[in-house]
Amino acid sequence: MADLFDTSAAAQDAPKGPRPLADRLRPAALSDVIGQSRLLGPEGSLRVMLDSGSLSSLIFWGPPGVGKTTIARLLADETDLHFVQISAIFTGVPDLRKVFEGAKMRRENGRGTLLFVDEIHRFNKAQQDSFLPHMEDGTILLVGATTENPSFELNAAVMSRSQVMVLERLSDDDLEALLARAEAELDRKLPLLPEARVSLREMADGDGRALLNLVEQVAAWKVEPLDTKALGARLQRRAAQYDKSGDAHYNLISALHKSMRGSDPDACLYWFARMLEGGEDPRYLARRMVRMAVEDIGLADPQAQRVCLDAWETYERLGSPEGELALSQAIIYLALAPKSNANYVAYKAARASAKSTGSAMPPKHILNAPTSMMKDQGYGEGYAYDHDAEDGFSGANYFPDTMSRARFYEPKERGFERELKKRVEWFDGLRKKRKG
Repeated sequence: MADLFDTSAAAQDAPKGPRPLADRLRPAALSDVIGQSRLLGPEGSLRVMLDSGSLSSLIFWGPPGVGKTTIARLLADETDLHFVQISAIFTGVPDLRKVFEGAKMRRENGRGTLLFVDEIHRFNKAQQDSFLPHMEDGTILLVGATTENPSFELNAAVMSRSQVMVLERLSDDDLEALLARAEAELDRKLPLLPEARVSLREMADGDGRALLNLVEQVAAWKVEPLDTKALGARLQRRAAQYDKSGDAHYNLISALHKSMRGSDPDACLYWFARMLEGGEDPRYLARRMVRMAVEDIGLADPQAQRVCLDAWETYERLGSPEGELALSQAIIYLALAPKSNANYVAYKAARASAKSTGSAMPPKHILNAPTSMMKDQGYGEGYAYDHDAEDGFSGANYFPDTMSRARFYEPKERGFERELKKRVEWFDGLRKKRKG
């Protein structure tokens, strides 16, 4: 009976009928792979593992169309392992059991198995755990592929037995090399002017498979060479890779936040636009902008928080697409505002101090004494009413008696905090004067 999961060359009949260009151009050796030189070059980490004969289980992490499946298949060829491919989307526990049984039989006959698992992050914890004994006893060499951050999506046990290899989006030079290879296979040049050729590569957005799919469409046209506008009218630009709950979401919001912190309004607008183009909820961006205002600007510009809240409210009233303009205005304001994390630092320090000092009581002089018993205990005794003091400041101690006076808030010499710094220093001087 045929093995349904066996995708090795020996298990497949010769392909019949027309083959997609991407399949016809599939590399026959690792040296033919375009891109990923950091892994496959002479000193690349994967090349070194192969040359030393120490290939371990691997997790390929990278965007679609960068060669994860191709490299896994070629690894099996180069190591003389039987190649089996499954997808976590379509494979259940009974299917996995059959895969493992087949691998055991091959091992008994002296042949190892490279099991390639596409979308491995889709397997739940129990399914991922089922790989462990077969990885440990050498029944399978696991090569998993994922577009999600394996640190978050894969079990620690699987991660500890594997090495993560990061595959990167194809560069513009890589895509041009792939274009040239496609034209050689088709035995003709694409009907594109140079600027349209650049646009075609941009449409692929670093995805080699997407580029070859576009090439097949363009190659079928019997037209004079097209410019960028004519190409755009015929082809739909590929949507940018963006998962609102995945790794791209966190990468882009991190880029936006740090661009704001770095006072670069143009970079802020770029990442803001990238997230919107990817389908991000503008309300999430509005919430995050309020956080930026309180975390990275604070009292250096107290108006920043209000600007963000007003922009959020404007968006809620206008909706899309006009409302996003109010949010972009706010992000520009945040980028150009003076920066200070003094409040953030002070808050964290105060929390740490509160945690370490436990249940220390406030000094009795600032406690209310609504009962005679509390008065007898000294509650409220000696309280200095600051409004009655010179300059409206008594200089009394408000920390617990068991705790030395602490300094949490250190205002910066930027924006409005310059004035606050003067006030802090002024009160420090009065405090010393009163104490003296």
